[in-house]
Amino acid sequence: MIPPQKQMTGMLGHPVAENPIDRMFDAVYAHYGLNWQFWKSDVPSVALLRLAVAGLAPLGYRGVGITVPYKVEVIPLLDDIDDDVKAIGAANYLTIENGRLIGHNNDGKGVVKAIEKQRRLKDQHVVMLGAGGAGRAMAVEIAWAGAAQLTLVTRREDQGREVAERITAVSGVPAHWQAWNSPVQVPAGTSVLMNATHLGCAPELEAVPIDWSSVDPGCLAVDVITNPRLTPFLQMAKEHGCGVVDGVEMLVQLAIQLFTLWTGIVPEEEVFQRAVADALGE
Repeated sequence: MIPPQKQMTGMLGHPVAENPIDRMFDAVYAHYGLNWQFWKSDVPSVALLRLAVAGLAPLGYRGVGITVPYKVEVIPLLDDIDDDVKAIGAANYLTIENGRLIGHNNDGKGVVKAIEKQRRLKDQHVVMLGAGGAGRAMAVEIAWAGAAQLTLVTRREDQGREVAERITAVSGVPAHWQAWNSPVQVPAGTSVLMNATHLGCAPELEAVPIDWSSVDPGCLAVDVITNPRLTPFLQMAKEHGCGVVDGVEMLVQLAIQLFTLWTGIVPEEEVFQRAVADALGE
């Protein structure tokens, strides 16, 4: 008997080598007895992204994650986008429906679930370092979750102001831009401090230049980096007395949503937690 055709899913981005998402998904597919596979593809330029996206439907992919730096650049290459992408201006995953590529965004939904395991976002004063494709999605969802205000700290003023204006336009929550200085001075009253940059990712493990004397020890520190789980930013936050939320927890929360959408199966969270821990060698 010929086995059923393997169902293909994956992720496009650059760089992707340190992201454990492929090993995590493959382990969960195996747990549920699915003949599915997750391919992680490094795409080093926008020109090659166009070719990669054009090949997804002909190659039979069921769904694909989009990661840095292409969450904005991918939008013109799609056949349609959902309301979240229209509001946020970035897409972090695609579904392929009858050969059509549909863009969606659940980056922010994953981070909100991860943060609210420790602290409700309602009425929080949030400072986010960076405002790229993932950062803007997270900022919008955090505003929708009831944050009192957001401050975006970026090197590029045009990017920071554009994302701040978008947040306020779609949510009504006050959002402001602050210039990135080294070290970054965290505004008084900040209750959630997020690193949405690549600083701290393996193998470089660069420190985020924060003036920790400007951070209240009661502040919750959040990092989007998935490898390592305890980044230099989170390590410094813990030493300062802050609670922490790591990027692996966010990855698990958004991956559960993707798995359900792609397969129709609602997985147990513990299955994903074990799979990602194994993928990281924990």
